[in-house]
Amino acid sequence: MSTQGSDDESKVEHEAPEASSKGTREDEDSPYEIVRISVPNKDDPRTPSLTFRMWLLGTIFCCAMSFVNQFYWFRDNQLTLTAPVVQILSFPLGYILARILPTRQFQTFGFEWTLNPGPFNIKEHTLLTILASACAETSYSMDVVVIKKVMFKSDLGFGRSYLLLITSQLLGYSFAGFARKLLVYPAAMLWPQVLVTATLFRTLHEHTKWGRWSRTRIFWLAFFASLSWYFVPGYLFTILSALPVLCIAGKSNVILQQLGDTSNGLGILNLTLDWSTVASYIGSPIGFPWVMSCNVFAGFVLFAWVLAPIGYYTNTWGSGVFPIYSSALFLSNGTKYNISQIMTPQLMLDTGKYAQYGSLRMGFMYVAQYGIGFAAITALFSYILLNYGKEIVQRVRLSRSMDDDIHMKLMRRYPEVPLWYFATIFVSMTALAVVVCEVFGLLPWTWVLLAVCLPLTFTLPSGIVQAISNRHVRINLISELMIGYGRPGDPIGNATFKIYSYVAMSQALSLISDQKLGHYMKVPPRHMFWAQIVGTIIASTVQLATAYWVMHTVEDLCTQEGYPWTCRNANAFFSATIIWGLVGPGRMFGNGSSYSPMLYLFIVGIFLPVPIWYLHRKYPGSLWSKIHIPVILSIIGSMPPLPTGTVVNWYIAAFFLVFLWRRRHIASWQKYAFATSAGLDAGVAISGILIYVISQNVSAPRWYGTTKNLCPLARTGGYLTPRT
Repeated sequence: MSTQGSDDESKVEHEAPEASSKGTREDEDSPYEIVRISVPNKDDPRTPSLTFRMWLLGTIFCCAMSFVNQFYWFRDNQLTLTAPVVQILSFPLGYILARILPTRQFQTFGFEWTLNPGPFNIKEHTLLTILASACAETSYSMDVVVIKKVMFKSDLGFGRSYLLLITSQLLGYSFAGFARKLLVYPAAMLWPQVLVTATLFRTLHEHTKWGRWSRTRIFWLAFFASLSWYFVPGYLFTILSALPVLCIAGKSNVILQQLGDTSNGLGILNLTLDWSTVASYIGSPIGFPWVMSCNVFAGFVLFAWVLAPIGYYTNTWGSGVFPIYSSALFLSNGTKYNISQIMTPQLMLDTGKYAQYGSLRMGFMYVAQYGIGFAAITALFSYILLNYGKEIVQRVRLSRSMDDDIHMKLMRRYPEVPLWYFATIFVSMTALAVVVCEVFGLLPWTWVLLAVCLPLTFTLPSGIVQAISNRHVRINLISELMIGYGRPGDPIGNATFKIYSYVAMSQALSLISDQKLGHYMKVPPRHMFWAQIVGTIIASTVQLATAYWVMHTVEDLCTQEGYPWTCRNANAFFSATIIWGLVGPGRMFGNGSSYSPMLYLFIVGIFLPVPIWYLHRKYPGSLWSKIHIPVILSIIGSMPPLPTGTVVNWYIAAFFLVFLWRRRHIASWQKYAFATSAGLDAGVAISGILIYVISQNVSAPRWYGTTKNLCPLARTGGYLTPRT
């Protein structure tokens, strides 16, 4: 809780001239302009952060976000509530609590505390948002839990699943603690995306008057409009979620339906009036700079509308008998691959049965997705080296030799989190992970230790790249290749290895970015430690409970018959587990395989950024400077399962909400854009839950507008006659 201070505690950080730390000047500031304009250079150490209000609101929002995001994770149109929703909603709630909570002092074991230490302040607002942010992302471990129960028909059980989740999540936190001195404290580690969040906090707390058109009012208007409207595309007129114009025009034309469908087609002229379709998977278009949106859409067009039709309609790799867009697995004649025919009762590969049943085959876009994914890994490193190499080297040198900036000096007044805290978490979670994997037969202990070594190796260099360039280095394919070649025929082991390697690193970088936010906002490190630990534990508990509730109450879960509960991510994860784990990369991409040329794209990726880099240097300020190869390739890594119509409508929304609005009315865009986005996201999320509850008792009207499948020919097979 917090001790009660004087009335001056109500002052926010930027208003406290007495807050400058010993050894700092009044005018001292960050050496980087982008930080100077985003973060205050003063701090009042008397401002409380670990308050009752923080714990109350943070826990409520953490539970709500864990439930909502996990709930939508199973649905065809996935929607993710993010930190801006918490920032906006908690702001007025914090002020309300500051007015109604009693200010009485309590004594507990000699510690004096109160429910209400004064006005709601920026530090507790930041801390509760960080606590809730730990619950925003659905754990990757959930994929293993779902595919084992739903696809492999072998339930891991709630208790075992919980241990799997909590060990992988907390391992990531230990890596974050080890790397904080190099990724959080140095001024050279900027974390540009964090500065956007810090700016929003300052904006909210520097202007506390709720005017007629305040951000809070705009949020609630967008929220209620979104909540009300979603009953139309989400319940009463569902084809508005994805209106396939080409499918309607060509009811008996296979090619038109393949081009027009959003789930198993290319999404051409597939329009929507549903915000969940727009914002699912990629996120709200308002959060992306227009140039980056154009790069994302350019990558989509090149892949989905140029490369894919050429490869598919020329029957490359015999793909013409499969659906044009699918993450499903097939036999060479176009029928679905029945993995039960090649597995032992222990869920391992039976090589004799595999040779007899037939080789595993994939659609053209699915194969190309992996190939371009190989190129994307090396292209990112090449791009970073060419464009940020000198800057990264300079920043790393500065981080080691540069004096503390004003923010680090101000933070030194707060007690540090001892390194042994993180070491204890690391040792205990590693030991528990070994026990869980060995006792429950998920993965041998030697591979668990190797999996843990990967994030220990990659977290620091990946974090440096992300802190400087805002680009995330993905090592999931690296981990899949390692375990795939090391333990071919073991799908569950493959998935488990990926959890403790790639997922732990991804979790660590997410937590580090939140720690940088707390650093900028002068939240005491030990308060950050407990908020993130509690948030991680709550997230694992609520997400798993939600998943088991859905798995036990929804019929035909993770199938097309169970629409909208199609589990796109889980199905893609399942296919990847079969490809890399059960069958193995040696059989899928090795010598003698039709798909072996894809491995050469590792080499191709190294050279992809070079021409753009050269043209940018030769013609500075030209169009070439706006082309970002890693961003162009990034969208392809999710296709499939990413619905193609989502990308199209996301870009249309970006044109109106970012390009036009920001260009013509920049002042209103800067003031209202993020509040609008947060309101739309939150409204759809609540409406979707209400629709689910209503639909359990009241059936939706059955008419043409609620037809589930207007593109049946795109889903049932290819444009060629299946071979026998």
